[in-house]
Amino acid sequence: QVQLMESGGGLVQPGGSLRLSCAASGSIFRINAMGWYRQAPGKQRELVAAITSGGNTNYADSVKGRFTISRDNAKNTVYLQMNSLKPEDTAVYYCYANVVVTSNLRTVLYWGQGTQVTVSS
Repeated sequence: QVQLMESGGGLVQPGGSLRLSCAASGSIFRINAMGWYRQAPGKQRELVAAITSGGNTNYADSVKGRFTISRDNAKNTVYLQMNSLKPEDTAVYYCYANVVVTSNLRTVLYWGQGTQVTVSS
């Protein structure tokens, strides 16, 4: 079994910054892609940013230039640095990881529990 533990959400004023973290633990052989989705009230879940094990990144157009995704493979952790936050960034942010599990070396998609980010004055 694998668990993803998120941290770093909260309330911030427009123009402010937050850093989200997501640490994976458990029966991990290797982690391939990791990333973040978000879901605002009444909207579908959308991809925010993703990063491969080699460090290649992909961003939603709405966050390019403001958000930066990174990872520490030694710690099985992915980060999302969010700068110049806007009210429309308000959402629950979910991390995910494509994990090759030790039990059978299959790739399984795991999700974090979600962390609330609220951008408001």
